[in-house]
Amino acid sequence: MNKQKIDSRPASPKPWYDPRIRAIFFQTVVIALVFWGGWTLVDNTLSNMESRGISTGFGFLDETAGFGIIMSMVPYDATMTYGRTFWVGLTNTLLVSAMGIVTATIIGFILGVARLSSNWLVAKVALVYVEIIRNIPLLLQIFFWYFAVLSSLPSPRQSIDVGGALFLNNRGLYVPEPLTQDGFGLVWGALISAIVGVVVLKKWAKKRQLATGQIFPVFKVSVAVLVVLPILAYVVAGGPLEWDLPALKGFNFGGGISIIPELAALWIALSLYTASFIAEIVRSGIVSVSKGQTEAAKALGLPNGLTLRLVVIPQAMRVIIPPLTSQYLNLAKNSSLATAIGYPDLVAVFMGTTLNQTGQAVEVVAITMAVYLTISLSISLLMNIYNRAVAIKER
Repeated sequence: MNKQKIDSRPASPKPWYDPRIRAIFFQTVVIALVFWGGWTLVDNTLSNMESRGISTGFGFLDETAGFGIIMSMVPYDATMTYGRTFWVGLTNTLLVSAMGIVTATIIGFILGVARLSSNWLVAKVALVYVEIIRNIPLLLQIFFWYFAVLSSLPSPRQSIDVGGALFLNNRGLYVPEPLTQDGFGLVWGALISAIVGVVVLKKWAKKRQLATGQIFPVFKVSVAVLVVLPILAYVVAGGPLEWDLPALKGFNFGGGISIIPELAALWIALSLYTASFIAEIVRSGIVSVSKGQTEAAKALGLPNGLTLRLVVIPQAMRVIIPPLTSQYLNLAKNSSLATAIGYPDLVAVFMGTTLNQTGQAVEVVAITMAVYLTISLSISLLMNIYNRAVAIKER
């Protein structure tokens, strides 16, 4: 009687039980559903617009806008196209966002350090500021600065005069405008050379400190180079710079640079509001650093300022940067509240007036959403690059 051979090898698992195959299958299904849903949405939208006689496309960007804008960073007048209104709104959005990020960062870091001050009064004042500002809606703060503060300033004829060069009234702040003349390129060249020199100096000082342990006064020398070198170039070039001073002409000021109250109110509100959140981020980052680090720095004789700048803050940055990035993103998106007070940002100019006049809702909204998405992704990319640059690297 023949004995049947038994295969001792384990049976191959069915494809359905393979985790990799299941993962690929479900991901493929999800992607297909997303594309199907997107195509269905676009197809229905286009069909509905066609049935109502609404034209589609981006040809409207070449049509004449026919309306004025109170502030523009690029040349603009009512005879230009809707495409130019897009660039006006975009540059105004980028301007207030950049100004807000810089100001909020400076104020937030100062408040964050003040929250941990050994001075009782300083710490409590910083605490009160943070708790009040971050718990009041941003829109109300914008209204406060615009209607309660800036609108109550005197009229142009009764302007607050600062040295005959700066004028403040309910129509804005007027400051002298620098007008460069022939030869000013030498000053720009000197400034660029000074910046390059400071970068090289910083790298050299770091290598020197690692090799000898001696600290070089990089900050003081850098400030001196950045100030003295351009001034020398300015003198050598014969002072190729003139100033256009603002002057009262009729019922308003002419000449110089004007900062409209809409920009000022939005900038102040965004900066102060975001700074209150940044302050708590900085405080938590500093607290996350072990107290042993501070005690070791003091044992080496480092003063409090150097301990904070050289020991605590560099280690706290790994905790600070991720939530700080979120606050930068929030500030850029919160700038869209500008439309509440008439500041001509992208939402007010392009998604507001342009959309109302052209009726191209889908195209205008899509462009606006794409712009804010691009701004957010760009900020995230830059902050991630900076995060990797300052990350603590193990030897």
